[in-house]
This record gives sequence, C-alpha cells and structure tokens, in this order.
Amino acid sequence: MGTATEGTAISPELAARAERDDLHTLGVEEEYLLVDAVEPRAAELVEEVFAELPADLRDVVQHEYYRSQIEVASPPQLDLGELGTALRQLRSGVAAAAERAGARLLAVGTGPAAGPNARLVDKERYHRMREHFGDLSPGPGMCGTHVHVSIPDPETGVQVLNHLRPWLPVLQAATANSPMFGGRDTGYASWRSMMWERWPTVGPTPYLRSHEHYLTLVSDLEASGAMLDEGMLYWYARLSASYPTVEIRMGDVMPTADDAVLLAALTRGLVATLVREVRAGTPAPDVAHPLLMAAHWRAAHDGLEGLNIDMATRQPRPAWRLLRQLFDYVRPELERHGDLERVSDLMGRLREDGTGAARQRALLARGASVGDLVDWLARATRSEDKHTLILDPERREDESAPS
Repeated sequence: MGTATEGTAISPELAARAERDDLHTLGVEEEYLLVDAVEPRAAELVEEVFAELPADLRDVVQHEYYRSQIEVASPPQLDLGELGTALRQLRSGVAAAAERAGARLLAVGTGPAAGPNARLVDKERYHRMREHFGDLSPGPGMCGTHVHVSIPDPETGVQVLNHLRPWLPVLQAATANSPMFGGRDTGYASWRSMMWERWPTVGPTPYLRSHEHYLTLVSDLEASGAMLDEGMLYWYARLSASYPTVEIRMGDVMPTADDAVLLAALTRGLVATLVREVRAGTPAPDVAHPLLMAAHWRAAHDGLEGLNIDMATRQPRPAWRLLRQLFDYVRPELERHGDLERVSDLMGRLREDGTGAARQRALLARGASVGDLVDWLARATRSEDKHTLILDPERREDESAPS
C-alpha cells in the first residue's frame, strides 16, 4: 500500500542466465498482520518487531501503512524451489522476531477478531495519505500478495498488461483468504478486496494503447489528486516503477508459503505465455470494463469454491474449472521454466484443501472460536510443512497431518 520495496535487485549472474535462456525471473512481496501473543486482537508492535529482526532480514522487511502490519520482499528467483525456500525463511524469521516482541505473525487478508482501528506508522507520507484520503481502510490493516515477473521492455510490458486483464479475476479467486473481519464472517471469501476497492485507483488495469499512454494516465491521475505519487497506482496489474517487471497485485496474502509459490508460478507462466503472444502480434481480448468489475466482485465473494465469469463466453462457470483452464493454457511455459511438476502437485493440494478462506471456514464449522482460527493462521504462516496443516482446534501445534 505504501512505499514498500518492489522486490530486490537481481544479481548479474541471474539476469544473464534469464536473458540467455529467454526465461522470466519472479519475486513475491507479502504483507502480514501482527496480533497479540495471547489475545486474537491486532497488536501495534511493528517497531518492536523491527528491533528483534536479525541483520540479514532488515533489508528485505518493510513497514506498511499501519503499526499492526509488516511486509517482506523475496529476492528475484528463476528456480521455484529457491523462491519457496526464501519465502519460508522470511516468514519464519519475521515470525520469530514477532514472538520475541510479544506478537504473532498472520498471513491473512484482514483482521479476523474485533478490536480498535490501528494507528498509522509514523511516516510523513502515510500522514499525508490519511490527511488527503481520510479513513478509507479502517481496521488493523489489509494484507495482500504482489508477484513480480520480469519483462523485456516497458512497451512489451504494457501489452502484457492488456492481455492479463481477463485472467486476473480467477487468480484473485485462488488467493481468497479473508472471510472474517471484526469477529464475524462477512459473507465474502475476500473481504480485503471489498475494503481495498474504496481507494480511488484500485481496480482492473485499463486497456492501454502504449507505454506513452500508460505514463500519461499516471501523470493525469497524480494531477487529479486521486493518488499522491506513482506508488499509489493500485491497479490490479501495473509496471514496476523501480524494476523491469510487471506486478500482479490483486490477491490476498495467502496462509502458507506453498500457496504463495503456486500463485507466483501460475503468474510467471501466464506472463511468459502472454509475452510470446505479444511477440506474435496476437491482439489482446477486448474485455468490457464492467464485466471485469463483475468478475473481480465474484472472485471476492465466491473465492475458488463458487463461480466466476468465463470471459470468452461471458457466462458464469465454476471458478475451479477456470483456474484449471488457465493451468492448461500456461502449461508449456510452466514446463519450459521447470515448474510443471511442482505446480501440478500444488494444484492438487489446492483442489483438495480449498483456498485460505475455505480452510478458515472449515475450521469454524468444526466449532473453533476466532481465537482458535488465529492460532491456526499463526501456525500456517510459519509452517515448514509443505502439506496442509490440520484443521482441528483440539489437536496440538506439533501434530500436523494431512486433513
């Protein structure tokens, strides 16, 4: 939301390999919620957590808008296994620092428990945002996932943004991980998405004629007062202002590192596929903006367990089938990047276990309290287990097993 680092700089060796083999690097940013060590309420302890961070994490951990939030940025990677290792290390390291500071780290889109609104991090930019935009995001904070995928040049990147538009609703559905807010089920799989839409520049990326058109829109939006700077361009996909990447940013933060790895891999496969279509001169689909808005609303409401809109037919279809369609579409690039086996495995687990929202609701349906839910989210966030954590509040933390 704020001025968090958009990934970290790529090493010359990795960049050379990517260029030589025509591969795409990827990186992930994740925002987390801090909650009290005992109570399920949000905890304004971000400065205390920073004080407990080991030296090797301080360059890749950032403040977010509220004092009950914190953000990490993985280094760019080519290998999906190395990305997963980096994310697990980041989650584990920040979670350990949070525990030393009297907090727990949650990978969740919104605060599940009731409590007072959080205060801003004491940065001049955040105070300017509050003064200019008012209280558009009440609560302890909204936590999302941003995936960066490298592109050859900005002009190609803009055309990739055009091609991405019909695919992003189903990817958003797969990330749904915020059904609870303020101690109650909101009826949405991603309540964060609905709260996030209050900001004036949030929404589907418009159809762009060129990179020059993109820059003109950014300038016009700043002049209008709808955003203070380019960092507040909150389209669901945009060009990075700092690195040669497209950034896909419509999803909730997901409960486990493996969930994030799956999203990143599908996103890279999609971007790589679309780069080839741009090079071949294939025109981007002309998708009506109102239909995109409807599809993103459906993603927020249903998650992956309900329906979404098939952009080819403009008719509702099971969201899971649309995600499977995306998988089949990007399969050649998954294979070319060495991701196919891993992604096939993670897709199977997602099909079996459901989204983060579905997992939370399954836990509550078994009689868990909001406190139990927060306990489970804390375990899921830092778990080294590559399979699903058990959804049973009566079982202890060290008794993980497939559900």
